Amino acid sequence: MTESARPSSSALDIESVEALERKYDSALVTRDNGSTLSRVLYWGTILFAAYHVWTAGFGTPVDHVHMGIHLTGLFVFIFASYPLLKTQRALAWQPGNAMRYGNVPLYDWILMALGVMAALFLWMSWRGVAVFDIPEQTLRQGNPTTPDVILGSFLILAVLEIARRTIGIILPIIILVFVAYALLGPHIPVQILQHPGVDWHQFVNNMYFPSEGIFGVTLWVVSTVVFHFVLFGVVAQRMGLGQFFVDNAMIAAGRYTGGPAKVSVVSSAFFGTISGSSIANTVSTGSLTIPNMKRMGYPGHFAGGVEAASSAGGQITPPIMGAASFLMAEYLEVPYTTIVIAAIVPASMHYIGVLSIVHFTAKRLGLKTYTKAELPNFLKVWREGWVTVIPLIALLIVLFSGYTPNMAAFMGLMLCIVVGFSNFRKPLTLIVPIALLAFIFWKASPASGAGFSPVMAGILAACVFVSLMHKRERQTYTELFDSFNVGVQYALAVGAASAAVGIVVGVINTTGVGFRLGFMVTSGAADMAQSLYGVFDWSLLAIEQAGIQQFLSLVMIAIACILMGAGLPTTALYIMLVAVAQPALAQLGVPALATHMFVLYYGVISEITPPVCASAYAAAGIAGANPFRTGLSAFTLGIGKLMVPMVFVYAPTILIVLPEYFTITSFLQVSITCAVGVFAIATAVAGYYITALNPLWRVLMAIAGLLLVAPGWQSDLVALVIAAPVLLNQFVFRSKGIVHGVAGE
Repeated sequence: MTESARPSSSALDIESVEALERKYDSALVTRDNGSTLSRVLYWGTILFAAYHVWTAGFGTPVDHVHMGIHLTGLFVFIFASYPLLKTQRALAWQPGNAMRYGNVPLYDWILMALGVMAALFLWMSWRGVAVFDIPEQTLRQGNPTTPDVILGSFLILAVLEIARRTIGIILPIIILVFVAYALLGPHIPVQILQHPGVDWHQFVNNMYFPSEGIFGVTLWVVSTVVFHFVLFGVVAQRMGLGQFFVDNAMIAAGRYTGGPAKVSVVSSAFFGTISGSSIANTVSTGSLTIPNMKRMGYPGHFAGGVEAASSAGGQITPPIMGAASFLMAEYLEVPYTTIVIAAIVPASMHYIGVLSIVHFTAKRLGLKTYTKAELPNFLKVWREGWVTVIPLIALLIVLFSGYTPNMAAFMGLMLCIVVGFSNFRKPLTLIVPIALLAFIFWKASPASGAGFSPVMAGILAACVFVSLMHKRERQTYTELFDSFNVGVQYALAVGAASAAVGIVVGVINTTGVGFRLGFMVTSGAADMAQSLYGVFDWSLLAIEQAGIQQFLSLVMIAIACILMGAGLPTTALYIMLVAVAQPALAQLGVPALATHMFVLYYGVISEITPPVCASAYAAAGIAGANPFRTGLSAFTLGIGKLMVPMVFVYAPTILIVLPEYFTITSFLQVSITCAVGVFAIATAVAGYYITALNPLWRVLMAIAGLLLVAPGWQSDLVALVIAAPVLLNQFVFRSKGIVHGVAGE
């Protein structure tokens, strides 16, 4: 098949994708800085990215130094690029204003300078400053000096401001509530929430000095791991991996019923392995799949909903999981591979649900699929694109071999550069692969200490050589620098949010409010359970009061996670939800890994839950559909993700890695019946199985699906009894040849 035979919409246009992301992601809306300052900031982002890449490979400075440098970059780029208020006038170029340089107001330059000073002060004063009579940091811990209090106070305000400028007002308001709680502890009207309180000096001490608060584990993981994987995702996509994913999704799913929508699901799942942003995932694949779905007859709101639900699934899809997986491994103090293995089956349940709904909706509407001529040629795609997978494979090999995530990201990034930008016809570009080979052999030598094993060094060296042998057209290093620049822009909002959420973590560690809230949830659920138990006591249902209490507690925590996660980046929402909701789940006796997965799943659901569902709004913009209706479609399509977290709690065997719960028989029973249950619910949502389902049959299939998802053979048997008349009716219709859909919608 010739290239011209391919549909024009099957090729990713990087510039168009960027334009869409800037349109629908408020975190990328920046002011016009003019040519001079824009150029300075551009090269500043390149240096910022290069610093992180270097430290990933050659070692990260001590925590307060590295986090101080990372915060410095955030303050410089955010105060220079994001206006105080995002009005059209503030974003536009304003020449001839003496109070502005590079279109940045004087007050933003002052805020930037003070922020940088506060971020770097710990580094500069760690050993003490004799001139100003400032002792070394260990002597100031618990007794901050006046400069510590002043600069720490400003740092708190500055991180709240950069979070507000990048992701909006919701997160700073939540954090200010926690700050007020810490300071006003004795005056809280609810007795169980009262605590002795802390004065401002002690509060700044806890928020400013390392180990907790702003300079705590959240900012450390973001600056040492998350940033690198965000950068890897951008560079890998531009290097050609994104197009390879889209082409293979077309090949895998395009020929089947609901082809365009299934391509959306599969390509979004692929993108989810490298993307840290559901909005970026939505517009990258949605710019291709949504127009194709509409062309094939899908309603606009449904086409947008499919893309939004699929893209939000990327945040729970291993290995990257919106970068929350790295934080989860840090919090739980388990190997990263444990998190990845635990996430495999739950993520697959989400995609089973979306694919099933898409399939049956397409059958009900009688929609067309792609013809053979419209699909990419398998041999051509793999002949030209196989090499783009090498960086991802190398990254995963390093990661699953027990090396650090930042070393894995370093190897992935460097191989992206070799594959996409190094060329024998341009000898200067060979500096990168030569330097990378030297690095690999140095890491394998005794001089490097705990470096690569000989086998690992051989594998990585082979990856470098193979990456140079392909005949694909290489990109220029200007395009590589552009990728670094875009990667830093994507990482700014995540960094700002994570630094700010560190305040929440610090408050919880200081006041113990997490356990107090957990007690309130469980005790409130106990009161409701006591009332409901009287209703069930006389019925035939064998439901214990403790079971009702646990279920109500889980529902309340799930609702809180969805509400608190609205509008936040995945990494930031996970940090906050773990700090607030996890103690309540722990009081219910839920395994730690299950609690962390539980809050992550329900937090991510907020991305497709109206009224705040940024991914759905972006998809609606591409589809030209009603945003709220698109959000409802996305939420409906993601129904599997809404139910599966409950399975973590009642049957942790589905997570595989908890030996005290896992057996082969229990795992197969829970996972298979859960998948069948999600499938049954999909038929109810779509209103179609073998033929159209009437309202009563849909209700019965939904109930049967819920019972199948619920672990336990008793509920499975009841589900089969409930579903039996529906299945019998459907097979009777098929035997009579009455198989039809419902035209239109």
